[in-house]
Parts: sequence; structure tokens; C-alpha cells
Amino acid sequence: MRFFRRFFVSLSFFKRYRQLNLIIEQGNSATKVAVCSQKQMVFSSDYKNFSESDLMQLFNLYPLKNGILSTVIDTEKELITCLENRLERFFFFDGEVRLPIEICYQTPETLGRDRIAVAVGANFQQPQKDILIIDAGTAITYDIVEASGDYLGGNISPGMTTRFHALNRFTKRLPLVEESEIVPALGTSTETAILAGVVHGIVFEMDGYIEVWKNKYPGLYVFLTGGHALYFEKRLKNTIFADKKLGLIGLNRILEYNVEIQ
Repeated sequence: MRFFRRFFVSLSFFKRYRQLNLIIEQGNSATKVAVCSQKQMVFSSDYKNFSESDLMQLFNLYPLKNGILSTVIDTEKELITCLENRLERFFFFDGEVRLPIEICYQTPETLGRDRIAVAVGANFQQPQKDILIIDAGTAITYDIVEASGDYLGGNISPGMTTRFHALNRFTKRLPLVEESEIVPALGTSTETAILAGVVHGIVFEMDGYIEVWKNKYPGLYVFLTGGHALYFEKRLKNTIFADKKLGLIGLNRILEYNVEIQ
């Protein structure tokens, strides 16, 4: 009886999702992978070391048809070859891939694929709205997409972990401090002084950017994404929408857009 129940569940799944997208986003510290329909994320996971065997498991589990790979690191050729051979349509996210938003950047060839992905994801979820996207990871990026769909540009500053390591590396006596949920308003030791200085400094920075851009765009919608999104969400005084999967959503939209115009 249990076997037949599983069989009918699987049959129902495949009838509903006959053609799924494979989204792979390789970052500096991990690889994010998602399986998506046009508008729904069916599966997502983070991998410390994403390999060809992990990829084959996904092909065995899901009816994958189209895929996109975005990376900021060197990718193994075997992985790309496998994607090209197994998928009906495969896109390596480079400068040749078409975008559903307009990039108004003086040096578009130097613009990080991850920044483009979150900009597209935010615009897809909140079309015709002025948007500020804050991506809190190894670096913290602040990017503006206008209601017209124009990506104007943004700013880059060091992320939380990067700041901790910089203080330790470029000074002789400051210790390496790690993040903590409990952050004092005022440090009473060297460790807590660094912790409070870095965390509150980032919070003031984020809130400051939000206030500045809200003055220009009164109806500004703010997205917070990246590995430390949830850490800072509860510390900001401004109303934001935190979504760690914003980049995956954006890549899926880019994939769908390129399939549509082919």
C-alpha cells in the first residue's frame, strides 16, 4: 500500500512538473542550487562542494529540461559538459545572455553576475517599483533598480566576516572575532568592542543607505539577501523584505526570459 501511495505521489508530481529548470549559482564559499518551474521553486539547497555526482542525483530525481549556471569561481569543465549534454537548453551566464532589465552601468563587463541576478529577482517580484537591493555576504552590495526596469548601479563595501578578518590581519594585537547573536550596545572588552563596532557599523550603514534612497524614491521597496540577510533583518529599523534565495529567483527569471526569446 505504501508503495502505491508513493507511486501516485510521484506520478502526480511529474504530471504537474514535466519540464523543470535547473539553477546553479556558484559563490565564493558555497554553491546554491534550485529546481524551479516558471514561478515556483520546487527544491533548493546549499552545497559546500557541488560535484558532478550531486548533479546526477538531481537529474535522477527531477525532469530537468533547461538550466543556467552563474559562477564567480573557476568551474570544472566536466560539470559544464554534463549540463550541456543532459539539458535541452543550457545557458552559461555571461555577457552574451539577454536580460529582462536594462543595465545602465558604465562598465557592464565588470558587473558581478550575482548583482545582476538579485536585481532581476527583485524586479521580477516587485515589477514597476523602485527597489534597493542589499546583498549581505562576503561583500555588502547596494544596488538600485528603478520602476522602469533600469538598473542604475550600486556600491560595494566589506561584509561582516571580511571586516572581522581585516581588523585581525592588518593590526598586531586585535583578535579575530566571530559573529554572535548577542551584540552589546557598547563594548566592554576588546572582543565585544570589535563585535559591536562591526555589527552596529553595518546596521548604521544599511539604515543610512535606505534613508538616503527613500528620500529620492518615496515608495522604495527594500530587499535584503545574502548569507547574512536574516542576521541583519531583525537589527534594521527600516521595513525590508529578506529573501536569501533572491539570486536563484533572478537566475530562473533570466533563464525563462532567454528561453522565451529564442
